[in-house]
Amino acid sequence: MSNENKAKLVLRNAGPGDIDALVALTGKVYGEAWSHSADMLRGQQAQFPAGQFVAEYDGKIVGFCATFRIDEEPAMAPHSWNEITGSGYASRHDPDGNWLYGMDVCVDPEFRGLRIGRRMYEARKKLCQKLGMRGIVFGGRLPGLEKRIKAVGTVDDYVKSVREGRHRDATMSFQLRNGFELIGILEHYVPGDRESMGYAAHLAWRNPDRHDQPKTPTPFNPKGLPDRVRVATVQYQQRRITSFEEFAHQVDYFVDIAASYESDFVVFPELMTLQLLSIENSPLPSVEAVRRLTEYTSQVKELFSGLAVRYNINIIGGSHPTENAKGAMRNICYVCLRDGSVHEQEKIHPTPNERTWWGIKGGHQASTIQTDCGPIGVMICYDSEFPELARHLVDQGALILFVPFCTDERQSYLRVRYCAQARAVENQCYVVLSGNVGNLPGVHNFDIQYAQSCILTPCDFPFARDGIAADSTPNTEMVLWADLRLEDLARARNNGTVQNLKDRRHDLYQQRWMKRD
Repeated sequence: MSNENKAKLVLRNAGPGDIDALVALTGKVYGEAWSHSADMLRGQQAQFPAGQFVAEYDGKIVGFCATFRIDEEPAMAPHSWNEITGSGYASRHDPDGNWLYGMDVCVDPEFRGLRIGRRMYEARKKLCQKLGMRGIVFGGRLPGLEKRIKAVGTVDDYVKSVREGRHRDATMSFQLRNGFELIGILEHYVPGDRESMGYAAHLAWRNPDRHDQPKTPTPFNPKGLPDRVRVATVQYQQRRITSFEEFAHQVDYFVDIAASYESDFVVFPELMTLQLLSIENSPLPSVEAVRRLTEYTSQVKELFSGLAVRYNINIIGGSHPTENAKGAMRNICYVCLRDGSVHEQEKIHPTPNERTWWGIKGGHQASTIQTDCGPIGVMICYDSEFPELARHLVDQGALILFVPFCTDERQSYLRVRYCAQARAVENQCYVVLSGNVGNLPGVHNFDIQYAQSCILTPCDFPFARDGIAADSTPNTEMVLWADLRLEDLARARNNGTVQNLKDRRHDLYQQRWMKRD
């Protein structure tokens, strides 16, 4: 396992050292007349430092989010931006306020393809839930209003048409997609905003942890992990292609689909890049054909890493044959996180056919990967049939185990499936499988495929009745989704009907991982 790159895109709290860059950024986005001054930024950070966020890409500040606390009464009453924000200094901040007020979000126009705005809204939501507050409220611009006011009639009609999907507003439509609800219209919110004609949509997001809505304390995970993780697994159809660009287009399609459904992870199958053999389709010996695939390694890594950042999603990139620095062949899964970092997990147990026909050797290390949704582990196909490996990953804190697999017929598939279900039960964790389907007759060194991808859970009361959160139709290209609650794992491990992890007999047996170079 290795971490090849440092995170390219980092979301963090703003500090005094960011002020000059933020003055420049807000001036670039709004124009110098409407930029935040250094004094305003100092005031915001002094009032509520936890609510000020920046997005940093390769060391450059490319996004900004300003937030403060306020009580419900002024937040829900009619107001202007200057009035509610204290002229941009966040001086209306109330340390006991039960709502977060969204004062500003802006993104460098040159970096708007990276979903930075969505990340900012998610950071606000996490802060709101962490503090146990009632929700988030703000006035949102209506940049399409001036252009369409004559066609629709009134601002109320325009807002209604956007809410119903008959018109698209660049800002309001985005906010509605991110879970905010319209609670009214604010007049004279920013009088100088000509595109919005001074109006703003009064929007709110209600904390889903606050079931009571008034004030009851909500338990909060000190690790800051989300309660729900949405996982997508791709049952990938192998088809002939003529170029790497065609392969990339297909991968892009599925990542886009998964991201459109706000997935945190998307998983692809083991050896999905065997499809690239159909480009040249040369009658080479098996070892040479697989070695030829390694020529695509850098392109494969760049593809998955770029898509992860672009679509704001963590990608478990199946696996790809790779030649290491010593000339040895490895079967490697590239895990590309949405912060731009790239991680590797080698297959520990190559199958007899992989060893014999392709010359692939097993790796020596299995480590968890820290993600924004908690630690995860990867077991490539045959690895799932060895319980020691899953236990080693769970001992390191893994909550979800991803199993990219490639099997040729049903019996082979069921070995992986049954063992993966056992790993979910004995380790009280989630296990996600992704496999290839379809065949490529006439393509050299390409075997038949059989898969029924699935998302598996422990077998206890908080989970699906049969331990299957989602299941696919065998041998049909499709995408599966499931929402996995990390809190349910904690409950099962600590207070379940059975408590496999707690009840191990460490006095009788233990697992020790041998160090290898």
